[in-house]
Amino acid sequence: MQAQDQTGDSHQDSTAGPARLALWTLAWVATFALATFGPNFLWDSQPVASWAAVAANLAVGIGWIVAHARFLRGIDELQRKIMQDALAVTLGVGYVVGFAYVAADQADLIAFDDAGISSALLAVVYVTAIAVGNLRYR
Repeated sequence: MQAQDQTGDSHQDSTAGPARLALWTLAWVATFALATFGPNFLWDSQPVASWAAVAANLAVGIGWIVAHARFLRGIDELQRKIMQDALAVTLGVGYVVGFAYVAADQADLIAFDDAGISSALLAVVYVTAIAVGNLRYR
């Protein structure tokens, strides 16, 4: 009887971590959208509302970081290694591409001034690196 309880608790813990991380991720995306689109669509250039939305995004972002760290501590060693390698590649790409973008911008080589694509690039690199890591260690 006790072994069944431990197995059930273990399964519940293994699903609670990813679910908690997903909820924090959704909350962070929602507060980011609010801070980004709120000034144009919900309130009309009110700095107090905009600062409140940015502060909420930062607070939820800190919660997301804590949830992600807990998630990493809760997964097995191989998955942790795969994610650590993916994070290392993503950080490297972020620095290299980010500094190249700054250099190109300072040399007036960039016609548009939108760094928003960098977030999408980092997300694609991270997901790709995790997929490659899973294939490598399969």
